[in-house]
Amino acid sequence: MTKSNNEWIEWGKAIVIALIIAIFIRSFLFATSIVEGESMEPTLEHGERVVFNKFVYIFGEPERGDIVIIEKPVKNYVKRIIGLPGETIEIIDGELFINGKKHIQSFLSLDAIQQTGNYGPIVIPDNQYFVMGDNRGISKDSRNGLGLIAKEEIIGKSELIIFPFSEWEFTK
Repeated sequence: MTKSNNEWIEWGKAIVIALIIAIFIRSFLFATSIVEGESMEPTLEHGERVVFNKFVYIFGEPERGDIVIIEKPVKNYVKRIIGLPGETIEIIDGELFINGKKHIQSFLSLDAIQQTGNYGPIVIPDNQYFVMGDNRGISKDSRNGLGLIAKEEIIGKSELIIFPFSEWEFTK
């Protein structure tokens, strides 16, 4: 074999290894999703592309405040975890109560709080989560349409906005 042939073989190996690593990362660690709709505004806006971490919930549990990707048969949803298994959730005049204690949602605008309305009380069963969008007036979430979310439906945690480039930031 000539030196030129060996070089091509080495380049081919490097490309195959890079593709295998990329497939592994995309399948098991990180993936991207495009935000559709306005239900998470102003935190996430329609058309933004986010990187979500698929690995984080293999060894850990979703936490209140996490922005998660929810896999449903027809489409995926991006929502914020509000209630955890075993908790009692109630919304009175837009104010969130968890186990009877008022919970401050610093990520919401006053307008979003006022649009939240009333809900509950509801006790969240084991292995289920209560989620809502940040734009409460228009969000399809655990209050109206999505229902409670099983842990198996949560496929990742939003970590980073990557597009448009002017919006690069870690999600809160």
